[in-house]
Amino acid sequence: MSSTSTPTLPDAALSAEAAALATGSAAHPLHPDHTPTGQLAFGAFFQGVNSSTIWRLPDSGDQVAWESFDSLVRTAERGKFAAFFLGEGLRLREHRGVPFELDVAGRPDAQTLLAALAAVTEKIGLVATQNTTYNDPVDLARRLQTLDLLSAGRAGWNIVTTDNAWTGENFRRGGYLDHADRYVHAEAFVRVAEQYWGGETIDHDGAHYSVRAQGDLPRSAQGRPVLFQAGASPAGQDFAARTADVIFSPHGTLEAAVEFRRSVTERVVATGRDPADVKILPGAEIILAPTEAEAEEKVRWVRDLQVGPEQAIALLEQYWGRDLSAFDPDGPLPDVAPEVSESGVTRGAGFQFAKAEELTRAWREEAAAKGQSILEFARVKAGARRGTFTGSYDAVADRLVEFARLGAIDGLNITPWLIPSGLDDIVDHLVPRLQERGAYPADYAGSTLRENLGLDPV
Repeated sequence: MSSTSTPTLPDAALSAEAAALATGSAAHPLHPDHTPTGQLAFGAFFQGVNSSTIWRLPDSGDQVAWESFDSLVRTAERGKFAAFFLGEGLRLREHRGVPFELDVAGRPDAQTLLAALAAVTEKIGLVATQNTTYNDPVDLARRLQTLDLLSAGRAGWNIVTTDNAWTGENFRRGGYLDHADRYVHAEAFVRVAEQYWGGETIDHDGAHYSVRAQGDLPRSAQGRPVLFQAGASPAGQDFAARTADVIFSPHGTLEAAVEFRRSVTERVVATGRDPADVKILPGAEIILAPTEAEAEEKVRWVRDLQVGPEQAIALLEQYWGRDLSAFDPDGPLPDVAPEVSESGVTRGAGFQFAKAEELTRAWREEAAAKGQSILEFARVKAGARRGTFTGSYDAVADRLVEFARLGAIDGLNITPWLIPSGLDDIVDHLVPRLQERGAYPADYAGSTLRENLGLDPV
């Protein structure tokens, strides 16, 4: 495994940690109420706005072209992926007050696009990221149920919350929601949607809206859309434990994944739900090659394309809050103080940090100790923000089997670093090895997303 840009463990360390976890001697053994299935399900995550997708190669696809989505979803279905997952971007990301030209910008409407993809696929699930803050519950529930019916029970909803006024400026209700209330609001929203899907009479009076409605569509083949949720904070985990079928988590190391599983299981049990009813699919980037040496070289090549000199300077500017264009990307980190006490929301959650002065000082010390330039440091940090599995086909297959055997995860939601061909190595080389090891389905379990995630009917 590459140790320069990923948060993953080498095989020897993995085996030792796995043995400790299996015997209960690790700091965070799995919860006794959770029984591992040993099986993995994959999702393909086409992000909404991001800086990890490579768009500078000749074979990079257009981010809004039908061909990009069509090709990627067909490859994922060929690899028996359980789901095709669309991210959402409700506003163009900005950098120092203007749209950020080095980022992926814009995303077609998720439900429109997924309805079109339903016509060219047969089994793969279709998951739309949709915001509870900027939609109305009955309207969104009806559109999601329509997708579920049109796809014969393959729809999913990734439930997200937003409270910042900057995003909300695109909407008449922007910025009205306090940060502390976002999950309270979202849970009420989901309950209204569930009442709609159940064909119930809805009579809801809440802090932010009142609803009088009646479910008017029949149940789909899977009953209702599968509910995904990505909150990793304690409040987010509590919300997911009460509402989610699948948790899209950010944990890429075995120890972190086990601790997250234990924490979620405790919360799920406390709500009276069966832990088997909540699957965990961490977000992941996978970079593969026939051998370990080739994989390490490929990681360096991918990182070079993902993070060039301009991206490296822009990354640091988010935290320094000032123009750093005079600094050499091949030189040391800036020796100037930041101009902000905390970074803003204009580049998304990954760029928010409340103590910029402490962070930038620590980064300077870290880079100096490792002898890293701005560019080298930025490439490592960019990779570390993503859960990453890199290595030879067999080594990554063995690692994932161990994750599944211990019950740390139920699969991965994979972000391809290249569109539309970024899943090819996974489908052609990793999936067959996982199937040979008995950890990945040889075929779809059924025709609905719920079946193919191993979830019970509702």
